[in-house]
Amino acid sequence: MISVFGSANMDLVAYVSEAPKRGETVTGHRFRTVPGGKGANQAIAAARAGAEVAFLGAVGDDGFGAELRATLSDAGIDLRGLRQVPGPSGIAHIVVDDDGGNSIIVVPGANGTVTGPSGTDLAAIARSRALLLQLELPMRAVVAAAQAARVSAVPVFLTPAPAQPLPQELLDAVTTIVPNEHEAAAITGVSDPDGALDALLEMVEEAVITLGSEGALYGSRSGARLRVPAVEVKAVDTTAAGDTFVGALAAARSEGSEMERALAFASTAAALSVQREGASTSMPNRRQIEDALT
Repeated sequence: MISVFGSANMDLVAYVSEAPKRGETVTGHRFRTVPGGKGANQAIAAARAGAEVAFLGAVGDDGFGAELRATLSDAGIDLRGLRQVPGPSGIAHIVVDDDGGNSIIVVPGANGTVTGPSGTDLAAIARSRALLLQLELPMRAVVAAAQAARVSAVPVFLTPAPAQPLPQELLDAVTTIVPNEHEAAAITGVSDPDGALDALLEMVEEAVITLGSEGALYGSRSGARLRVPAVEVKAVDTTAAGDTFVGALAAARSEGSEMERALAFASTAAALSVQREGASTSMPNRRQIEDALT
């Protein structure tokens, strides 16, 4: 089983020809609401990629919370660790342009109430084959979950987004860090991906830097180095492509796949996702990933 300790947001998505600049108003051509949040996205991606998944987090007592819970349940995810708290659920305001690029504003809502793992969360983490973490929950909660996983010898995958300074106690508990190239540069101060990878490996055991259309770069302290090319596709919406990658990667690794195969599996899943609109709604299932790999 994979546990995901993270955020659940309702994505409020506006589609525009070109994203507005500061002080500018533009007319969009479509709007939709889509269940998302980096934690929920990764949980759904891992479940669709074939893993058994438990989601640990919080939603509000509003309509968005009910919809988020239903979406996770429909994906077959164990929700015994999903709390309902008074007040609004988290939301993300997303602007998607005609080239598939996006910009995002996250308002934590119920996610901000998760100040640490509950007893239910700790039990789920202890029996997991991997723990997935992001930074849309309070940092002290993320650190506590990572440390609990370390005590139980559970591998920890960290997506360091939104990018921010990472405390040493978190880095000490992380097995694999998976930033995109911008997050890697923000964390390390090194803009070149190969140099950023070297800097990340001074912090954690292994790292994967996702490079969008340039694929992904992997390295470990043991000296392994891999560059996996991206699958060439026409991007419609890149929202949650990184979360799809991480969920699929963790699913493959938790089954015992070698890293090269797991990276190819994850890259294929991400490529399929960017050809569809939305976050959780864009994620492929295992058969679709395997068919695209062959």
